[in-house]
Amino acid sequence: MRRLFFPPLLAVIALFLIFSCAEKQDFNQFDDLEVTPTVASSIFYLESEEQHINAVGNFTDFYSQIVNFEAFNEEFVAERLLEGTITYEIENTTSKDLNITIEFLDAEGNVLDAQVFDVDQAPAPLFSLEVFYGPGGKNIEILTTTSGLRISASNLGDSASVSSLPDPKLILRSAAEFTFRLQ
Repeated sequence: MRRLFFPPLLAVIALFLIFSCAEKQDFNQFDDLEVTPTVASSIFYLESEEQHINAVGNFTDFYSQIVNFEAFNEEFVAERLLEGTITYEIENTTSKDLNITIEFLDAEGNVLDAQVFDVDQAPAPLFSLEVFYGPGGKNIEILTTTSGLRISASNLGDSASVSSLPDPKLILRSAAEFTFRLQ
C-alpha cells in the first residue's frame, strides 16, 4: 500500500517545488547598503598628585607632553570620517587653581585647535565637556590632520598649601567616539 502513495506524493512535491513562489535574488543590494559604525576609544589619561604640583612650584608647567595621535594618518580612514566627539573629564581635589591646555598639532607641529581649561581648586565638581567635530560642530579636518596632542598643565596657585581631602590629585581623562562611512 505504501508503494501506491509514494510516486504520486513524490510528483506533488516536485510540482510544488517547481511552481513555488520565490523571488529572484538581487545581490546588488550591497550598493544600497549604508554602514556607519561608531568607534569609541580612550585618548589620554593624566593623573598628578598635589605633592608633585607643589614640588614643581607655582606659575610653571608641572606637566607637559606631546602625545602621538595618528588615528587618521591613513588616507582611507581619514576620508571616511563623518563626525567625532571628544569628551574631557577633569577632577581636581587639590588646593590649587590650575590651567590645562590641550593643543591639536599637525605633522609640522602647527596648532590646529586648542582646548583651554581653567580648573578651580577643591571642592570643585567633576567637570565634563563634549566637543563635537563635523556637521554642527568644529571642522572635521582638525581631526583628520592631527598627528599629535600637546598637553600642558600649570599651577596658578601657591606651592605650599595642601588640600584637606584624602589623596589630593588632578585627574584628566579624555575619550572619543568617531563615526565612519564604510560604503
